Amino acid sequence: MSVLGEYERHCDSINSDFGSESGGCGVSSPGPSASQGPRAGSSAAEQEELHYIPIRVLGRGAFGEATLYRRTEDDSLVVWKEVDLTRLSEKERRDALNEIVILALLQHDNIIAYYNHFMDNTTLLIELEYCNGGNLYDKILRQKDKLFEEEMVVWYLFQIVSAVSCIHKAGILHRDIKTLNIFLTKANLIKLGDYGLAKKLNSEYSMAETLVGTPYYMSPELCQGVKYNFKSDIWAVGCVIFELLTLKRTFDATNPLNLCVKIVQGIRAMEVDSSQYSLELIQMVHSCLDQDPEQRPTADELLDRPLLRKRRREMEEKVTLLNAPTKRPRSSTVTEAPIAVVTSRTSEVYVWGGGKSTPQKLDVIKSGCSARQVCAGNTHFAVVTVEKELYTWVNMQGGTKLHGQLGHGDKASYRQPKHVEKLQGKAIHQVSCGDDFTVCVTDEGQLYAFGSDYYGCMGVDKVAGPEVLEPMQLNFFLSNPVEQVSCGDNHVVVLTRNKEVYSWGCGEYGRLGLDSEEDYYTPQKVDVPKALVIVAVQCGCDGTFLLTQSGKVLACGLNEFNKLGLNQCMSGIINHEAYHEVTYTTSFTLAKQLSFYKIRTIAPGKTHTAAIDERGRLLTFGCNKCGQLGVGNYKKRLGINLLGGPLGGKQVIRVSCGDEFTIAATDDNHIFAWGNGGNGRLAMTPTERPHGSDICTSWPRPIFGSLHHVPDLSCRGWHTILIVEKVLNSKTIRSNSSGLSIGTVVQSSSPGGGGGGGGGGGSGEEEDSQQESETPDPSGGFRGTMEADRGMEGLISPTEAMGNSNGASSSCPGWLRKELENAEFIPMPDSPSPLSAAFSESEKDTLPYEELQGLKVASEAPLEHKPQSPRLNPAVACAGKGTPLIPPACACSSLQMEVERLQDLVLKCMAEQQKLQQENLQIFTELQKLKNKLEGGQQVGMHSRGTQTAKEEMEMDPKPDLDSDSWCLLGTDSCRPSL
Repeated sequence: MSVLGEYERHCDSINSDFGSESGGCGVSSPGPSASQGPRAGSSAAEQEELHYIPIRVLGRGAFGEATLYRRTEDDSLVVWKEVDLTRLSEKERRDALNEIVILALLQHDNIIAYYNHFMDNTTLLIELEYCNGGNLYDKILRQKDKLFEEEMVVWYLFQIVSAVSCIHKAGILHRDIKTLNIFLTKANLIKLGDYGLAKKLNSEYSMAETLVGTPYYMSPELCQGVKYNFKSDIWAVGCVIFELLTLKRTFDATNPLNLCVKIVQGIRAMEVDSSQYSLELIQMVHSCLDQDPEQRPTADELLDRPLLRKRRREMEEKVTLLNAPTKRPRSSTVTEAPIAVVTSRTSEVYVWGGGKSTPQKLDVIKSGCSARQVCAGNTHFAVVTVEKELYTWVNMQGGTKLHGQLGHGDKASYRQPKHVEKLQGKAIHQVSCGDDFTVCVTDEGQLYAFGSDYYGCMGVDKVAGPEVLEPMQLNFFLSNPVEQVSCGDNHVVVLTRNKEVYSWGCGEYGRLGLDSEEDYYTPQKVDVPKALVIVAVQCGCDGTFLLTQSGKVLACGLNEFNKLGLNQCMSGIINHEAYHEVTYTTSFTLAKQLSFYKIRTIAPGKTHTAAIDERGRLLTFGCNKCGQLGVGNYKKRLGINLLGGPLGGKQVIRVSCGDEFTIAATDDNHIFAWGNGGNGRLAMTPTERPHGSDICTSWPRPIFGSLHHVPDLSCRGWHTILIVEKVLNSKTIRSNSSGLSIGTVVQSSSPGGGGGGGGGGGSGEEEDSQQESETPDPSGGFRGTMEADRGMEGLISPTEAMGNSNGASSSCPGWLRKELENAEFIPMPDSPSPLSAAFSESEKDTLPYEELQGLKVASEAPLEHKPQSPRLNPAVACAGKGTPLIPPACACSSLQMEVERLQDLVLKCMAEQQKLQQENLQIFTELQKLKNKLEGGQQVGMHSRGTQTAKEEMEMDPKPDLDSDSWCLLGTDSCRPSL
């Protein structure tokens, strides 16, 4: 498919989401029944729910805000660009829709990824990729007076030019490249964004005329008001790279006029320091800033320069690697209409243990800085936030000498969570705590360690000294990215993305799985059978578990109390059982007793272990001295225990084991604790203990009060740290399927938006559109622009594409209306239909794309003002030479006339219905009056008869205790219900 065709397809799909009755790019549909019927069925069948949790507002603008969300399906962060359509002008609404169309068309690692869009009443929601490193403008400001290294400038240059090359190949002119629109990840990956002003050009020779862009980055041809093309973007790229080299704007002035003069004359604010940067790099920038557009290189020519060409493959691989962790596939079909479920939650972190039995909430880690992963060590805690930042602090017990395991560059005992600033700019994916050290993994798979290196846990062969106070990168994994890390008390095990296992540190009892008890100070590859695919690693204090894809468990290290599950019970021939104990093992061995279950999670503690199988059942094994196995007693248990009791019928989603206690969370938002309750391990007060002075409980016991969802949980020693969430409210947002476009959504909600029929609000919309072309942008200043782009109006405006249903006003531009009125009529041939002729290849080749689309979309409007010609048979019309030719009505105008006729008919029916209702109301009123008169007459008659009868009876049988008033009272209607 050609780029033009692909653009049309995306335009159609976007407009169909907004309910536009036109094809969006000028392609008419054959009819509503033919085009919408199958689509509706397939869309309903393919709808899926996507769940989002709001994190914080990133920024606010004049017409909306950008909010950070966490998508729960893949735990990724996305940005929702929320645009209030009721506050936008016609041009600004077109820009918003244009950004969706452009982003949906582009797929490149250095371009902001578009995922979805939704309509929430009159708010347009665009879901975009989140860049957690800010923008290039802020990056330059943070440099202050320190120039970038040339290697970094070349790295940025390559990525920016690669992105520009991609959009130019798609025939798109960005028109607003600047440092504020170039975003960064924490891994220094460039993302080019903000395509609201982007424009589709038919070829590299096409020219645009609209005055748009930011003045500091405007090319000379833009300042002079002449036509421009893709070379205008190259000029902006040159300005951006010039800023990277000098930390100053390329052109600067006190007012826009002087700025334009300096741009046209080529008077730069300063020159690049040739002693700091190579001549080749400086020449590349100067070539981009050539006053003659024809002399500027294209994006592909820049990539082919020796400075970039010799490192192009290396940098492309680096971009792919850095983009891999956050890359997400997009919907492959336009029929998919996902439903967004936005759930607002409170997210809090609690800790207890170490003498504190009441859970303590951490005020530093809260909504807006929510935690995504927690980890407990014997002496400290670590938390990774949703924005991939690492916080560490000492546990509440304190009094222990620190060895730099907090990573703050000193040995101070920070009692509150403190951001590890030495990892600023690194997106932390996961963290694990040892006894007196910490290891973390970034999104790129790089490993950082800090703390005590007594057992070689830093993995650098002890070259950094006995203590490492700041995060230090392990270069061993530069070319072999790490997927997961786990720390025991004194050893480390990692799983790489290639599913290889490495271990190092203390080797006592064979916990490294290297067939020896030797200590290793650098990562060593573990021999794992090739048939097994390892998906997770977990370290106990003196042992290690490997979890396979099929749910099998391998273990090595100390098997005291059968905490590794390696002991076997064998039945003899003469009905006696033999129990085979494994003290320890130096190589990874299959835990056969666990082979009956498909294990999905395993959590080793100091003396026991817990596991969750694929059905959410909880298994425990190991020591049961304090009831930590949760089986209801304190007896010794030899095998695997499947927990029932309070957990029977519940699905366990999280579990962690500490020193003689266990904490678990279920899918129905309950938290359970059991085992040794000493030193506050079970978060129980003395009055809550089940057996008075006994501080142990052998049954899982609910804790923590009200219902909480637990995203993560970690226990070590006497301490527990967990994340709890409570749902505040939930809202479902469906894609717009009501038949309204962006323009009509705003129109129907505005106070002046018309009432019945199809054209009440249309004229008002057109008046706004006409005023917009005469009024400058309200932002003013250096950012003020004026939209006079005829092509874009025809390209993507849904309201214009729909046309004006009442014919009171037209969406056709004035210049086009005059040309159509003065144009000579050319008869159409008999054979081809009017629609097929409108899309002939010759017409596409001879007209610019925007002009073509403008003609197709807007040409319907003038026909509405002309007298309707009788529809004749083409054969009759062309029967004779002298017969005057009458133009055949095209399908679009016929449909328009049919719609108008039906609208008139509906209005007449409604008027007649209202008239009948008024007549019925009058008749009903008269009937009610007659009924009231009739009832009054009946009451008078009954009263008269009752009085006469009473007199006769009194004469025949007088009763002195009753008077005539009593009889009269009983005879009235008002007293009858009470009888």
